[in-house]
Amino acid sequence: MALLDHLINAVVSAVAGDKAPALKQFLKDNGGVAGLREKFSKADLGETFASWVNVGENLKVTPQQVEAVMGNEKVKAFATMLGIDTTKATEFLATTLPALVDKLTPDGKVPDEEGAVPA
Repeated sequence: MALLDHLINAVVSAVAGDKAPALKQFLKDNGGVAGLREKFSKADLGETFASWVNVGENLKVTPQQVEAVMGNEKVKAFATMLGIDTTKATEFLATTLPALVDKLTPDGKVPDEEGAVPA
């Protein structure tokens, strides 16, 4: 499990740079990769999320879609962690989540629940 945690930390750091701690907390607060998959599926964006997991090109998501999926309170909490406004937070998530999920699912599968949530 320590190796998996190290891998998740490395991926989040590579994708988010100095924003990695906040992004890691955001991922954890939302159930990891599996939790994000569920949220995007419920918002009729399951195909978009699946493109991030599958091998091939990642479909884009808009900041408005991210806010609709995550909800205003989750976005506001993330923005507060970063010390930025919610508009910038949704823009950051819209560009970062596809890359993050893509790198956390290199074999084209969402990890089991235990492996999908950072420690």
